[in-house]
Amino acid sequence: MIYASIENMETIIFTDGSSRGNPGPGGWAAVVIHSSNGTIRELGGREERTTNNKMELKAVAESLTHVNSDTPIIVYTDSLYVIKGITQWIKGWKQNGWMTQAKEDVANKDIWIELDEATQGKQIKWKYVGGHIGIKGNERCDEIATSYADDTKIELYYGPLSNYSIINITDVSHDADKLAVKKSGSSRSSAKAYSYVSLVNGKIETHSHWADCEKRVKGVKARFKKALNKKDEQALIREFTQ
Repeated sequence: MIYASIENMETIIFTDGSSRGNPGPGGWAAVVIHSSNGTIRELGGREERTTNNKMELKAVAESLTHVNSDTPIIVYTDSLYVIKGITQWIKGWKQNGWMTQAKEDVANKDIWIELDEATQGKQIKWKYVGGHIGIKGNERCDEIATSYADDTKIELYYGPLSNYSIINITDVSHDADKLAVKKSGSSRSSAKAYSYVSLVNGKIETHSHWADCEKRVKGVKARFKKALNKKDEQALIREFTQ
């Protein structure tokens, strides 16, 4: 593990969002650690038709309503959209009446307004953490958010931090092996596609172009992935049918 410590006296929040399709069913999640009284609260919710960005925003906005303004707050998120929006873009949006420079409504305007209101009077540090690289708070939020997106039952904890099942939840160390795998996946995502393999309702299909695959998987529960060559395509088909 690569060790990194965090401050002890702030309220610490981890958040994440998920959607199955864009748009599609989605879920949001937050883990709120109150250093002042030593408690931890898990939060989560679901929307039937939403996007990943909306769920990322909703997670932060909802979590901040459970925090008082008398202690500093650290928000950890794997969404640069949230961080750049709340720290850079929002000032111009508000000055322009929540309109973009193109004179169009800001995307997700209603949730941005909700988030803006939730930040008022609070001392907040916004920090980016990589997703899926072993950071405990982020991993737990991902588990909650995807469970809500999939509409599967999950128990949310609220109680003493000392009784919480995840040890050292405030440790923001990452797993070097998981980070290496993620970087490898990033290289894969930029490589030219041989085909796209998808699984919908138990049926496998392959498409030469992403647009055709996207039509099939958009808005439904599906698995899909890019194949880099014929052998890779066959391996994905075996993986999806196991």
